[in-house]
Amino acid sequence: MNDNSSYHIPVLLQQSVEGLAIKPNGTYVDVTFGGGGHSREILKHLGNEGRLFAFDQDTDAAANAIADDRFTLIQQNFKYLRQYLRFYGVTQVDGVLGDFGVSSHQFDVAERGFSTRFEGTLDMRMNLNATVSAKEIVNEYDEEGLSRLFFNYGELKNAKAIARAIINYRAQKPIQLGSELQEAVKSFLPKFKENKVLAQIYQAIRIEVNGEMEALESFLLQLPDVVKSGGRISLISYHSLEDRAVKRFIRDGQLEGAPEKDWFGNVSVPFKKVGGLITPTDSEISMNNRARSAKLRIAERINS
Repeated sequence: MNDNSSYHIPVLLQQSVEGLAIKPNGTYVDVTFGGGGHSREILKHLGNEGRLFAFDQDTDAAANAIADDRFTLIQQNFKYLRQYLRFYGVTQVDGVLGDFGVSSHQFDVAERGFSTRFEGTLDMRMNLNATVSAKEIVNEYDEEGLSRLFFNYGELKNAKAIARAIINYRAQKPIQLGSELQEAVKSFLPKFKENKVLAQIYQAIRIEVNGEMEALESFLLQLPDVVKSGGRISLISYHSLEDRAVKRFIRDGQLEGAPEKDWFGNVSVPFKKVGGLITPTDSEISMNNRARSAKLRIAERINS
């Protein structure tokens, strides 16, 4: 087996896999395969009868596929979880692991356009076969559309002004490169906080390009059907939008509205949380700075 830690350093590796309480003959899913770090750790805990399915929509991840009869890589977005498991004859599994966000590889390859650190074309597609990239969004969305995504996905209070600045800049010439986007919004980058605000702007565009919140919400709502009673979910998120959705789903079994109640008025939810919020140690953050914002939540399926 190859070590693909250079492709993506798995975050909270031991804690997230231990959270699955793996049964050697069970069936598990890693919905964010990436460099395969979490998948390799899961396979260590599986016996000959165990099975592991992994999802990743990024074609680059296929190079990390694991040569193991127990392993199947599905090159699709995890929002198709239930559909593709059924294609392989699987209706329910013993556990699901998700490590959301952008892989180290995607950040580190300049031409993918995810990072504020490198010059590159504005792309940000996790699925390289997708037709809409960051370039289309930045150059074609109107002020209302840009303002909406900066406010909703970047949580930027001055979203409308940032949107207007981009529109004024692109009226002179199209915004093709990361440096041009940064030039367009430079007046909104306060000294010593430039990287933080720029990261929020990039995050908002990236979430829009990849439909990340819609995919996450669709995935979460499939879990009660997919996970067996007593099965576990182990989910790592990196920004407040993701974490709020995961936390609310575990608590309420849904993403909006009040949780369902039974005939007697008791709240009826499909999962119960296992332990508290888990975050990386200082030593893990020192080895992998991208771990600093990671939050792991574990839950168990409690009724079928």
